[in-house]
Amino acid sequence: MITRKRLTTGACALLAALSVALLPTSAAADEPVAKESPKVELVLDVSGSMRAKDIDGKSRMAAAKQAFNEVLDAVPEEVRLGIRTLGADYPGPDRKRGCKDTRQLYPVGPLDRTEAKTAVATLAPTGWTPIGPALLGAAEDLEGGEATRRIVLITDGEDTCAPLDPCQVAREIAAKGIHLVIDTLGLVPDAKTRQQLTCIAEATGGTYTSVHRTEDLSRRVRQLVDRAADPVVTPVATEGAGRCADAPQLKPGLYTDRESFGEHRWYRVDLLPGQELRASVSVSADRAVNDDYGVLLRAVTRHGREIVRGSEAGDGRTDVISTGLRYPKPERDDGPGDAKPAAETVCLQVSNSFSAPPSVKTTPGMPIELTVDVVDGPAAASDVASFGLGRGWWLLGALVLVGFVAGLLWGWLSRWRVAVWRTH
Repeated sequence: MITRKRLTTGACALLAALSVALLPTSAAADEPVAKESPKVELVLDVSGSMRAKDIDGKSRMAAAKQAFNEVLDAVPEEVRLGIRTLGADYPGPDRKRGCKDTRQLYPVGPLDRTEAKTAVATLAPTGWTPIGPALLGAAEDLEGGEATRRIVLITDGEDTCAPLDPCQVAREIAAKGIHLVIDTLGLVPDAKTRQQLTCIAEATGGTYTSVHRTEDLSRRVRQLVDRAADPVVTPVATEGAGRCADAPQLKPGLYTDRESFGEHRWYRVDLLPGQELRASVSVSADRAVNDDYGVLLRAVTRHGREIVRGSEAGDGRTDVISTGLRYPKPERDDGPGDAKPAAETVCLQVSNSFSAPPSVKTTPGMPIELTVDVVDGPAAASDVASFGLGRGWWLLGALVLVGFVAGLLWGWLSRWRVAVWRTH
């Protein structure tokens, strides 16, 4: 009896010891791996040209300061943000000194909003535009760790410190494989500035945006900072074909390509019964173009029958034009013993009606971004596909019926009141 109790006690002790030993390991295994905070550096041009008063009736510098204050108020807590300037300190004619005029105004790290705003408030348009050295400095500021890294460059002119070509600097940064993205914003840019900033952005997979209003500048910088906190899917380079039969097969994702002026490009997507295809396309006018242009996105069967289309037109006031479409494929009413339904090949055609002045180069083509998504379709696909109103047809029909009945009643009451008035 005593022996049995001792064995029981020993077994319980051993089990308790094993439990204590295993619990920390299990708890540690269940804990998610801490994600490193994203890092962003805003690089601001403070050169003499920022004195120009052509943004909402105030200087470019004033517009930038206002936008920065709004952005600093909205920076997500998890983002480590820094600020670097170029052309802020040396006003003289010495090119060698002017092309070294870049410094970190606020270090990359947890944001003290008051301190950062105070630093920005001291800036005044001063000197040169050393974009290349500023990008190299910003890349060094963001070194270390595996966090998402982003440079947002805001400038109103092209680099004045060649031969250190900022586009080549961006290519060298991209070649390091450190996954650092550079987004560029041009304040009231001319053609040369637009071309240079587009080249910088494209070299690292970033975006270029032309800005003419303070509101647009603030909104775009906030979007880019938020994108660093919640990174988007990395685009996949693809090449559309001249006809559907030769088009690349695309799976759900984000794709980039280039399209010449007035060109049609084709892509293919497989769609099963009960699924819905959602696609959108954006075309960037990365050079001077004529006013009045458009973009068309069509979903077509392999035999050439159009299913649905989306289109958008522009008049020269924007650098990006986008459109999209949705195509829900209904479920098949097959019995349980039937074979698995075959996928339908949907051909996506991307077309544009851009044109350019004779002095503008049309090669390479303009950058396009194509998003493809395949989701579970709605219960009644035909409802959603009908002119984009979806189940709103029921509401529209009810409103028409109610309006018709109300009109009849109002007419009858009006005639009755007139008849009573004449009688009396």
